[in-house]
Amino acid sequence: MINVLEVHNIEKRYKNISVLKNLNMTIKKGAIYGLIGKNGSGKTTLIRIITGLQNPTSGFYSLYNVPYNDSNILDKRNRIGAIVETPSMYGNMSAKDNLIVQFKNIGIPSLNKIDYLLKIVGLQNVGSKKVKYFSLGMKQRLGIAIALSSNPDFLILDEPINGLDPEGIIEIRELILNLNKKGITILISSHYLDELSKIATYYGFLDNGRIISEISADELNQKMRKKIIVKVNNLKEAVKYFEIKSISYEVNDNSQISIYGSVNISEIVLDLSKRKCIIEEIHENNETLENYYINLIGSDRRD
Repeated sequence: MINVLEVHNIEKRYKNISVLKNLNMTIKKGAIYGLIGKNGSGKTTLIRIITGLQNPTSGFYSLYNVPYNDSNILDKRNRIGAIVETPSMYGNMSAKDNLIVQFKNIGIPSLNKIDYLLKIVGLQNVGSKKVKYFSLGMKQRLGIAIALSSNPDFLILDEPINGLDPEGIIEIRELILNLNKKGITILISSHYLDELSKIATYYGFLDNGRIISEISADELNQKMRKKIIVKVNNLKEAVKYFEIKSISYEVNDNSQISIYGSVNISEIVLDLSKRKCIIEEIHENNETLENYYINLIGSDRRD
């Protein structure tokens, strides 16, 4: 599979402060890549480097296999559309007029595509309404339309749902999914982990200037799947019972077992007791993306 972006040992320093430290990441074509990290972890700095707004202090990255310092990198950067921090737009103009200005700025002579862009972001019926009277969600959708003006196949969104109400969040979510279905690879930086878990196909966890883990959504869902954890006094008998009953399980240590799937726990307790196997503790675990992230950065710092 083609890698849209590869980052190798990137470091970014401001005087004596290192914001990014030997950072590595990969974004595959067609992915919705969720970039997760707390404030100050380096997310926006990384995005500014990828989009060419800043250069790394050391290390390198490539777009579509072209290094950032290659003479052909501008052709590859033209395949990027981005909203970095607050989208730039003219409040006294309509959505259509904002797009006309954008088209002229990037040298697109034909304005035929503007109505199409307004339609795909759900702004086709706003008419001559000035942008300063738009809701925050409408402004975000216009920002995405502006980012799509150059017909990119790699879209970078920095906190696209920040401050939106629930309706606005749903609208942006559906827009992102639809754009991805059209073949656009998307990088999203967001604090809204529950929302990100609904759309991301891949995750990168950024902490203290480093990507400490990259994982696919499928792998993460497997780690986070609902389970019942039991502590038993006779592990051998418990394992034998689960094998006979074809119950999905995983041995955690010498006395704890994770049970997966829909099970009748009362029946399990009774059956095991007949085998001289007593369940001493039992609890349900339904991990979220937020819990996974917190545990991940916690364990990383303990190391």
